[in-house]
Amino acid sequence: MERPLRWGIIGAGTWGKTHADLIKNHHLTELVAIADLDKGRADALANSYGASSYDDYREMLAKEKLDAVSVVTPDFAHAEPFIACCEAKVDVLLEKPLATTHEDLHAMYAAYKKSGIRCMVDFHNRWNPPIALAYEDIRAGKIGDIVSMYYRLNDTIFVPTEMLAWSAKSSILWFLGSHTVDTLRFFAQSEIKSVYSLSRSEVLVKRGVDAPDVYQTMVEFNNGVIATMENGWITPNTHPHWNDIKVNVTGTKGMFNMDLTNNQTIERYLEDVSDHPDVLIKPIIHGKPTGFSYASIVSFIERLYNKEDFIVSFEDAYKDSKVILAIMESSEKRQIVEVSY
Repeated sequence: MERPLRWGIIGAGTWGKTHADLIKNHHLTELVAIADLDKGRADALANSYGASSYDDYREMLAKEKLDAVSVVTPDFAHAEPFIACCEAKVDVLLEKPLATTHEDLHAMYAAYKKSGIRCMVDFHNRWNPPIALAYEDIRAGKIGDIVSMYYRLNDTIFVPTEMLAWSAKSSILWFLGSHTVDTLRFFAQSEIKSVYSLSRSEVLVKRGVDAPDVYQTMVEFNNGVIATMENGWITPNTHPHWNDIKVNVTGTKGMFNMDLTNNQTIERYLEDVSDHPDVLIKPIIHGKPTGFSYASIVSFIERLYNKEDFIVSFEDAYKDSKVILAIMESSEKRQIVEVSY
């Protein structure tokens, strides 16, 4: 085997640790360095994995001779580190979404094309077993041609009010809606032609978070498929899981229904709490990270190492962000918006 890939991480938050857990444990990677604007946070995460730490990712890129970098910064802060990686000729695994403005998207697209690097955006729902199984059956024609789809992907209000310090600089559309759009595109195997969306802003604004509570969106694909998206950030914290996920795909010969909110595989009852422990998303089994959130990172590592195509292309992520921007425009104008790619 050739030497492991020398890896860096930009962003030492919760999902930065997710990447670090996997990269440290994978036999094809060596976790070399972690950068974060908060040097104390970078130090804490890097020290726990035996890596170097930086408060300037450009310095990390210049000094460490990295093969690949995970960019795990907040939704709105992807462009500058990504472009810096392009300039350093370092391959990138970027957390979704690609970018949150047309200007950033165009700058990143130009830098990517000029650099010749390889990039995948981490739409890890494509590795979610029920989603992946349905996709394979759809491709095999088992439910015929898709007619319509429905996808609810909501968060509890804990996420925008307590978990994310930067939620007002983002949106439920960027945080979860980008996954929704990607999954619908994955199923439909067609581009989104137009969108019509309505939103409400009441609950979060009263709590000091300047972000919409919910978006309800209708989507039309070029191949005629229609879909409904629901993305909300105000599900009560008493909900048994921080996500609320429901999916329906109806075809000419069959249908899929999915309730992915609460896995029923295991129920846990303790003195002060009862719950359904995570066995799908990112559980640690025998001390090793597993689950579909890690599976997407593994796929990137192995396909990068073996010089294979990624499951998610750069163009997939670019188009995803363009759709989200069209949805936001539609909700502001209260009218149908054609998606411009």
